Amino acid sequence: MESTFTINGRIWLEKDGEKVLGHGRVELLERIHNSGSIRQAALQMKMSYKQAWDIIKHMNTHFSSPVVIPQRGGKGGGSALVTENGLNIISEFHQLQEKLKKFLEVNSVNIAY
Repeated sequence: MESTFTINGRIWLEKDGEKVLGHGRVELLERIHNSGSIRQAALQMKMSYKQAWDIIKHMNTHFSSPVVIPQRGGKGGGSALVTENGLNIISEFHQLQEKLKKFLEVNSVNIAY
């Protein structure tokens, strides 16, 4: 019996060998942008607040300017703002992902094993 496989791929960005941006981090940024909250975004993605906060701190230090600006909580709780730089990064990541998808469609070769 013969199976046919196609090529697939994902993009992520690294700096000095460290992952800085990928599909999950973009999703986190989008959820923060939509909810205005790191905590809500973390809950939606079933990750801890600490993990989400650590990812944001890592991205904020590795890009030329912050991608998220958190506001400390008070009586009504905190909030978070995805910066213009963060929104541009989200958009450019989606454009790169789309270019990869088109490249793979055009250059895809079915391999039978």
